Amino acid sequence: MIVSTKGRYALRVMTDLAEHSKTDRIPLKEIAERQGISQKYIEAIMTLLSKNGMVDAVHGKGGGYKLNKKPEEYRVGDILRITEGTLAPVACLQQGAEECPRKPICRTVKLWTKLDSLVENYLDSVTLADLMEQPEP
Repeated sequence: MIVSTKGRYALRVMTDLAEHSKTDRIPLKEIAERQGISQKYIEAIMTLLSKNGMVDAVHGKGGGYKLNKKPEEYRVGDILRITEGTLAPVACLQQGAEECPRKPICRTVKLWTKLDSLVENYLDSVTLADLMEQPEP
């Protein structure tokens, strides 16, 4: 699994919102400046996160974004599933994938299933609050 730029940026934006949650709403421009990400790219990410209930958005003057929950209630795995679509290491393990006709004789399916489980469990064990505890570079 390779996490795309969209997924990495979504985590940065969500962590930024968590770190600045003392203010009511944070304008997109401020997030973009702090994170060094174009506003246009963040807009697409925020639309996706907003549609999935991760953030609350108010447009226009005085608008901005804020988290809908406390940082410790956001799992990294959930954010990445929204932005990436899947965390599965191989196509046959993706949700909704057709059953592979080779599955009964596949010598690697157990390997991929175990890897998928390890990745999912780890990413679901890390929260935005955990990311906020990481030392700043």
